[in-house]
This record gives sequence, C-alpha cells and structure tokens, in this order.
Amino acid sequence: MTMSPDQMIDFVDRLYAATGVGDWDTAEQMLTDDFVAYEAPGLPMAGEYRGKNGLRDLYAKVMGLCDVVGLDRIETTTGKDHAVTILCLRFADPSLPPAEICEMFRFRDGKCCAIKPYYYDPAPFIVASKAKAAI
Repeated sequence: MTMSPDQMIDFVDRLYAATGVGDWDTAEQMLTDDFVAYEAPGLPMAGEYRGKNGLRDLYAKVMGLCDVVGLDRIETTTGKDHAVTILCLRFADPSLPPAEICEMFRFRDGKCCAIKPYYYDPAPFIVASKAKAAI
C-alpha cells in the first residue's frame, strides 16, 4: 500500500498524538512487527529500539534522561516512502537551549517501519540529560 503525501503527514500527526498522551496501544498498531527506531552513537540513548514496543522503550528512556516540557512540531515534508518532521524539544530548565531535530519516518504497507532522528547539534540534549542526572 503506497501512501499519499497527505496520508503520511496525517499518519505522523496521529502517531505524535498517540505517543504524546501515552496511548501505546494505538501507537503500536501503527508500527510494523519489525519496527526499529535508531538513535545515533554519542547520544545518551544511543542504540536500536526494535519491535512494536521499541518506540515505547525509546520514549521512556528519553523522558527518563531529561525533562522535556514541549515538543514543537514545525513542519512535516514527504518523499516516496518517508516523511520528515522538523521538531524543537524544549526542556524544563529555561536556561537550557532547545534541541533542534528532524525525525525521518519510513513507511511500508501503511505502517511505520523505522524512525531515525537527526540532531542539528546533539549538545543541548546531552547538556539537558547531564543536568537531570546531577539532580
């Protein structure tokens, strides 16, 4: 099943909405059985998070590492089998700069099979995680 650009954007919006309120039953139905989320080496949550619980595991790890109080979605663009969302993560400590990232979503058969974030500069996230660890 090939998704149109509008369907991909709607899908990403619904996935963010489900994960944002902790509706993991809905989120997991939107993922393929072999889903994988990748986090780059050098980040405190580096690694691969696999399977239908992979996104939940990653979300729990990220939220445990730092105090994210806002996830501002700027825009989502699409390609042949993927969408990319521009995001800004805001932290509880207003003195910490936000983390600017893009998340790439890959689709297969109407579901998300992979998510790969790209950090403009990973330093703000690393600083936020060190600040929380110091508490």
